[in-house]
Amino acid sequence: MPTRGVVYVHSTPLAVCSHVEWAIARVLAAPVNLQWTAQPVDPGARRAECGWTGRPGTGAELAAALRQWPMIRFEVTEEPSPGADGERFMYVPARGLFRATVGAAGDIQLGEDRLRDLMAAARAPEALAHALDKALGTAWDDDLEPYRYAGDGAPVTLLTRVG
Repeated sequence: MPTRGVVYVHSTPLAVCSHVEWAIARVLAAPVNLQWTAQPVDPGARRAECGWTGRPGTGAELAAALRQWPMIRFEVTEEPSPGADGERFMYVPARGLFRATVGAAGDIQLGEDRLRDLMAAARAPEALAHALDKALGTAWDDDLEPYRYAGDGAPVTLLTRVG
């Protein structure tokens, strides 16, 4: 059963745009020609986004392919599908890659055992709050938010995985 998701390249140097397209094309086994626009938050950088359709696990493959270029900022989402959880990947150069399971509404899901571990390890309410922020990827969200906002109204390309 196919699933779908979105690749958001929030910021990349102009010279890397074609490499990003090639990486996405390699994963989807289909030609990719994104509509690149200026990224106002990062002068000289470009941004693009594309919806994709493919088999479960494609989101992880896309994130792995894109993290080859440590200077770009990106997000990859994959919707839940029968028998597979959804996923969200965020990459920020100074932080690296963040991965989380997401539910049907796009919210990050923390399992019962993970929550119990966080509560058991916390020595104070502030420590629990910090651990929850880390588990939810708050620092990545904070870093990416200005780039997301700058992309409102940007064109979106739709792609389908072949085979």
